[in-house]
Amino acid sequence: MKLRHLYEQVIKLGAECDPRRQKSKITFYPDTAILYGTGAREVKRVLIGIDIEVAELLLADRIRSRSGLDLVISHHPEGWAYASLYKVMQLQVDVLNKAGIPHTVAQKFLDERKDEVLRRLLPANHTRTVDAARLLDIPFICVHTPADNHAFWFMQRLLNKARPKKVKDILDLLLTLPEYIQARKESGGPQIILGNPNREAGKILVEMTGGTEGPKDIFDKLYKAGIRTLVSMHLSEEHFKKVKDANLNVVIAGHISSDTLGLNLLIDRLEKRANERLEVIGCSGFRRFSRN
Repeated sequence: MKLRHLYEQVIKLGAECDPRRQKSKITFYPDTAILYGTGAREVKRVLIGIDIEVAELLLADRIRSRSGLDLVISHHPEGWAYASLYKVMQLQVDVLNKAGIPHTVAQKFLDERKDEVLRRLLPANHTRTVDAARLLDIPFICVHTPADNHAFWFMQRLLNKARPKKVKDILDLLLTLPEYIQARKESGGPQIILGNPNREAGKILVEMTGGTEGPKDIFDKLYKAGIRTLVSMHLSEEHFKKVKDANLNVVIAGHISSDTLGLNLLIDRLEKRANERLEVIGCSGFRRFSRN
């Protein structure tokens, strides 16, 4: 398939799994972009990694010289997509609102968190990896929120169907998925970091999309809204302390494994939509598990 078509399908598929109510208005994601290369490029063989930086691009160049390569895909954003990461966080307002937080309250706390993330991004040398792709003349894209939306959508459906009663039941459920089984083999994977495994799971909030971690002062309000357990990709130490104070259970599904899940689900749907398979080489934490 052509690179431009691949990119456009990624956006459309990501929007179909977006937690926001107004999915039809989504035409792009600020953290997902063609960073280098023309849309006319034919894509068949791709290198995919959770993080692609200069070292992985040099690896890609070596693979290209030995056996051919058409495109490099990073999950985490680089270049201007990384600098724009804070913009995609807006979708968290709808996630929080659906969890029972009033829209105005969710917006207030998220605005503060977006400003915090923007300040963190300002000093970053965000063009570094894209410059390397340009100098090596390697087509390069990043696919962030559309993949995370797939992880969120899949996990929400899985939990809604299984209705786990205990916190430990969530862990058992995650460990039926190949991405988390593989992560466990590699000393990663799902863990309960807060709450007794035998504690009632109660109402569960899935935190797997929205750019990065949300407001750290929202957890007590989530508890008051009836949420009892968070299922998250990751949790900073600062957020951890706030969640602990709010008396919530927390299951960390795993950052890299959850990113891998989202990418795999997206690639599956992309291949089905295009009626064409991609030859995928995994690196930088990504492992291809096809459900097609």
